[in-house]
Amino acid sequence: MQIYMVGGAVRDRLLGRPVNDHDWVVVGARPEDMLARGFVPVGRDFPVFLHPETHEEYALARTERKNGRGYRGFVVLASPDVTLEEDLSRRDLTINSIAANADWSSAEDLFDPYGGARDLQDRVLRHVTEAFREDPVRILRVARFAARFTDFTVAPETMQLMREMVAQGEADHLVAERVWQELARGLMEEKPSRMFEVLRACGALAVVLPELDRLWGVPQRAEYHPEVDTGVHVMLVLDMAARLAAPLAVRFACLVHDLGKGTTPADMLPRHIGHEQRSSQLLRTVAERLRVPVDCRELADVVAREHGNIHRSDELGAAALVRLLERCDAIRKPARLDEILLACECDARGRLGYDDAPYPQRARLNAALAAVQSVVTSEVAAQAAERGLSGPKVGELIHAARVRAVQAWLDTGAPTSNH
Repeated sequence: MQIYMVGGAVRDRLLGRPVNDHDWVVVGARPEDMLARGFVPVGRDFPVFLHPETHEEYALARTERKNGRGYRGFVVLASPDVTLEEDLSRRDLTINSIAANADWSSAEDLFDPYGGARDLQDRVLRHVTEAFREDPVRILRVARFAARFTDFTVAPETMQLMREMVAQGEADHLVAERVWQELARGLMEEKPSRMFEVLRACGALAVVLPELDRLWGVPQRAEYHPEVDTGVHVMLVLDMAARLAAPLAVRFACLVHDLGKGTTPADMLPRHIGHEQRSSQLLRTVAERLRVPVDCRELADVVAREHGNIHRSDELGAAALVRLLERCDAIRKPARLDEILLACECDARGRLGYDDAPYPQRARLNAALAAVQSVVTSEVAAQAAERGLSGPKVGELIHAARVRAVQAWLDTGAPTSNH
């Protein structure tokens, strides 16, 4: 039995990046050998075990044979006869196909049959073998790594291979859960726009997210959007979300907030009247298709519907401000308003020449919410009861009290925005 460190731990150590976890491959062993040493089996599709003390993953060396379409169309063969080189040959990229001795301290301790170390130096994302084409998830992984390693380029032959896979229909067989898993990881990388740049370049974006893909080439009004192209704008917004260290739900909202602009009638362009509601409808379709988590889809829905109103909130009177906060569910979930406003700030600053612009709407709406929260609803309800009122009438009185509180705040000279 021989044990080697493989994959991301070796790659990141060579790059001088933090190593958060380790993966190991075991050559020359059977499942019974692992069980005899106290390892705990966890793999359903292939033999993977958890170390009894460190709980790190140890996988038996294996090969794969294609027997169908898509991600699950494989027969996995694990046996003591599988060599380390054979195991590495089935991996996605050369930079992930480097193995090392457990206690490696120099280049001599590396096993690198596919030139991964050289590609790390040259900053290239390159597939290992033709086996790459057998798993369409690898297209998404290459795109995700492009978002993480922002100074790496995709090798021309790898890009061509991905284009061929898309043309042959392999991307049509991607499983929704895996698409979302890779998209979510890519959204959280250093420059998420690069993920979608790679997916567009190979044609996969039109398969997995056609609602987003159609935004490129759709013009916007130049006086509001100097970048003009809607697809370019969405990528600027997404990268601004990364710059501001936004959580996943905010980044997803940024990604889908303008989907409706892709369905604007041609005779209306470059105006996009009503795109907010169309965006909301389209993102719901996307969220259901990709099984997006509830917190992400709910936040994205509010941002899609209300981002225009939030941008123009300095024009709203007290009653309209209260209705806006109610539609955002900010009174019941004040913490979520912070995420909504962060997404809207990314939208406002995700424009050419606006990346360092202030976004006073955040402070203004938080202050309006504070005025609303100053209303003690129990007191209003008690006064209503004294007047013999109940049900919807109590809600109307509470709403009116909140409007008066916001009006009183406005009368003190509330700040206005310059959007």
